[in-house]
Amino acid sequence: MSENYRAIVIGLGAMGSSTVYQLSKRGVKTLGIDQFSPPHTLGSTHGDTRITRKGIGEGVQYTPLSLRSYEIIEALEAETSSDLLQKTGGLIICSTPDSMARHTEAFFQNTVDAAKKYDIKHDILNAQEIKKRFPQFNVSDQEIGYYEYEAGIMRPERIVERQLQLAKKHGAEIHTDEKLIDFNETKDGITIRTDKNTYRCDSLVLSLGPWLNQMVSKKSFESIFKVYRQVLYWFDIAANFKDFSPPQFPIFIWELKGDKNGMYGFPAVDGPDGGFKLAFEQYDKPCETSSVDREVSRDEIESMFDLYVAPHFPGAKNKCVRSAICLYTVTPDGAFVIDRLPDSNNVLVCSPCSGHGFKHSPAIGECMTDLILTGESKIDLTSFKLDRF
Repeated sequence: MSENYRAIVIGLGAMGSSTVYQLSKRGVKTLGIDQFSPPHTLGSTHGDTRITRKGIGEGVQYTPLSLRSYEIIEALEAETSSDLLQKTGGLIICSTPDSMARHTEAFFQNTVDAAKKYDIKHDILNAQEIKKRFPQFNVSDQEIGYYEYEAGIMRPERIVERQLQLAKKHGAEIHTDEKLIDFNETKDGITIRTDKNTYRCDSLVLSLGPWLNQMVSKKSFESIFKVYRQVLYWFDIAANFKDFSPPQFPIFIWELKGDKNGMYGFPAVDGPDGGFKLAFEQYDKPCETSSVDREVSRDEIESMFDLYVAPHFPGAKNKCVRSAICLYTVTPDGAFVIDRLPDSNNVLVCSPCSGHGFKHSPAIGECMTDLILTGESKIDLTSFKLDRF
């Protein structure tokens, strides 16, 4: 039996690494455990880049998390002398302001409303203005744009790595390549059993991403958390590298007319041979972590180019320089789950992100620390409770 901890965090990806860092920073005796060695490529926190933005179309409840996350990441950059956030600007394109994307009704208008409410610098562009400012995007005359000046890119692997390094510096223990087997809560505390040891703690945080169902299925949540395979593509833009580089080329979210998926992407930030990255969200068929296909087929690449790249980015070439697989764990309403397990006072779930959580994860780690230490979060998390289902 190992010693007791004030808090144990299981899963050290986006949410988990942030929570361990924030707990340790406040002097809390903390243990972080991950079945792999993060940052790794088997879950949801990899792929070199993640979009960040301040005006959040998924709902007004998210923008306070985003704004606080900017502050935390900028402080983390200063403390570690690392490049973690690049403000490239961000462009959201749609045909009508009330169109749907990313599980969210009126995503475009929600974004505009959030920008106005929180005084976020932005422009509303018609099609001609988009073409003039960003000729790389082949928009139609009916499309409109929202441009946010401080949107940009976060570096997920670097952020996870720096947070874990600082957590250890502040006294946290980090155990990698150690798998959770089960846990049991009693009035005397929580016992955690792994494939290597047994631990006790006062508070347990489950930040398991696509492995969450394996731990909470006994509590009948498997119908809530669905895992979906996502494909990321990097296409060749070497001949037009400058045109696809920031600040000429922003991050983007494009709600394509007649396409329920839409697409999103990034400027070329890794040199002329690194390509520009884009993807569309896929929710057709849930998958299992144990059997997910982690290879990207030639048919998938050709379809991505024919349907999404060629019609919209004429400066890109029909050459995929790289591809990757990641996993989204998604709720029915596309929102987060941040809550205590039912009938539990001290076991908290901090997952899933539903495909749009990384930008908020620095602030969520701080919120989890508040919940553990005071029982309340400074940012309202009511919208993310389990009982909404």
